[in-house]
Amino acid sequence: MKNETSFKYFYILPFSGDTKSEPFISIFFFLIYLVGVLINSSIITVICLEIKLHKPMYLFICNLSIVDIFYTSVTVPKLLYMLLSGNHIVSFLQCYTQLFFLSVAANAESILLFIMAYDRYVAICLPLHYHQILSRRNCILLSIGIWAAAFLNSLILVKSVFFLASCHSNIIHQFFCDTKALTKTTCTGTIMLFVIIGIEMLILVLIPFMGTAISYINIFSVIFKMKSKESRKKAFSTCSSHITIVSIYYAAGLLGYVIPPYSDVLELVGNTIYTSIVPMINPIIYSLQNSSIQSALLELVRGMCFQKNRDKTKCKGN
Repeated sequence: MKNETSFKYFYILPFSGDTKSEPFISIFFFLIYLVGVLINSSIITVICLEIKLHKPMYLFICNLSIVDIFYTSVTVPKLLYMLLSGNHIVSFLQCYTQLFFLSVAANAESILLFIMAYDRYVAICLPLHYHQILSRRNCILLSIGIWAAAFLNSLILVKSVFFLASCHSNIIHQFFCDTKALTKTTCTGTIMLFVIIGIEMLILVLIPFMGTAISYINIFSVIFKMKSKESRKKAFSTCSSHITIVSIYYAAGLLGYVIPPYSDVLELVGNTIYTSIVPMINPIIYSLQNSSIQSALLELVRGMCFQKNRDKTKCKGN
């Protein structure tokens, strides 16, 4: 970032300097981070180990769990360090690095949610062509394409932010570095950035959202034509978890960007939901509503407990 003043770093002030509540805030974010990483890691492990789950839908769920770990790992550990140490100084390099990986996670999730909707569309509307359209090779290429597009777009975004001129302030009233927070510290050079953000929103947010909406319009039109009540119920159950996640994701994202720029408290709440709580909720929704993941998780826990008991028995025998 070009500096028209003597600023050498950013000063992150997420909670208005309220030191009394910082221990409770630290515990809150630590628990969110711990639960989110544990559950997402469990889902990734189960999907990788369970051969029955080596299907397109579960490959995309595995990618979603990786994205969710990205979200919380990019923001929460640094926040906990600041709260516990009292050091709220963040170098430009640290700030841009955080912005880069946060952007990667946001871009990847937006595209991934659309691909997951398309997966359900093919499964319900084109079942005879499912394995041909979403073959192993095509799914691997899709996964690579999602992450490649996310990294490339993030690189362009960070490069654009790097050439902004910081002269208003070096204080960020947020608990992480994002584009909206950084634009509040600048005084010139934002026009090109807003153009890039607009193009990004069109390609990576609006188009995937429209694709997701169109996919579910076609899915529901097929489901409502089904004569069997049991078939309709089964079709709805395969989509319910994804619909819930899509709704929460876009609602939380919209909340974060629609909030007026002068409302720091509401913006903080919105970003907390978007970057910390939603990544924790996503795997819970899938594990609660997907019977295959439930059974696989139970088998994993039973296997671990059985191994632990067997090791204890060996120790006693010796």
